[in-house]
Amino acid sequence: MARTFVDLSIFLENDVVSDPPAFAPKIEYFTHENTFAQIAPFFPGLKKEDLPDGEGWAVETVALTTHNGTHLDAPYHFHSTMNKALGTQERSLTIHEVPLEWCFQPGVKLDFTALPDGYVVTAADVEAELQRINHTLSPLEIVVVNTRAGKRYGNPDYVASGCGMGYEATMYLLERGVRLTGTDAWSWDAPFVHTAKKYDESHDASLIWEGHKAGRDIGYCHLEKLHNLEVLPPTGFYISCFPHKIRGASAGWTRAVAIFDDRLFSTK
Repeated sequence: MARTFVDLSIFLENDVVSDPPAFAPKIEYFTHENTFAQIAPFFPGLKKEDLPDGEGWAVETVALTTHNGTHLDAPYHFHSTMNKALGTQERSLTIHEVPLEWCFQPGVKLDFTALPDGYVVTAADVEAELQRINHTLSPLEIVVVNTRAGKRYGNPDYVASGCGMGYEATMYLLERGVRLTGTDAWSWDAPFVHTAKKYDESHDASLIWEGHKAGRDIGYCHLEKLHNLEVLPPTGFYISCFPHKIRGASAGWTRAVAIFDDRLFSTK
């Protein structure tokens, strides 16, 4: 079987809705025609016409948060401590401390595309979907959830689209040994606009970021703003999602990829 790769990552780009406006990436492009001024100081006496075809180099400057684009959140993003439920409450891992073995494992896709925007997925929903796809979770499998948001990427309503994973749904996965999850939505939790309405009615702060906050009890990572999940089968692939190595950071950008290759599953 030939090895097949499926890109699960969105672009880092200007003018496409991927984040709230205040957090959007900003990229400035310098082309071969306008970078001579960057090169000249290195070579006194150099003239633009001395360069082959008069061209300099191409380079970009980028203003980002660590949560722009497809990225991997570290436990440190969720809370200052983790693993309380395991009886070993400890400092949360930052992105450069995340075990690399978490980032290359068999993948499992849960299809929640039929659930409405703002719906908070429960443990029962996860269990029902696993039964539907006839799969029993194994430790360290990477579980990704396909939501309605995947089809809304780039549209004005993207950040408000998709269901979210609640505390009990997240804990259901973590208690079975999963340590890395992912979503094609802007957040692992339900979009803030929907949670804000519930909070306004109840003033129950436990509703805020409840899926993320499961990391207080069992440390884990999740991918956000994945892409192309709709083309994946429920199982039968690996996910590679090694994060950029940013010392002490809460997240790191990743080129997440699904890999199909029978040889990867030959020992199972």
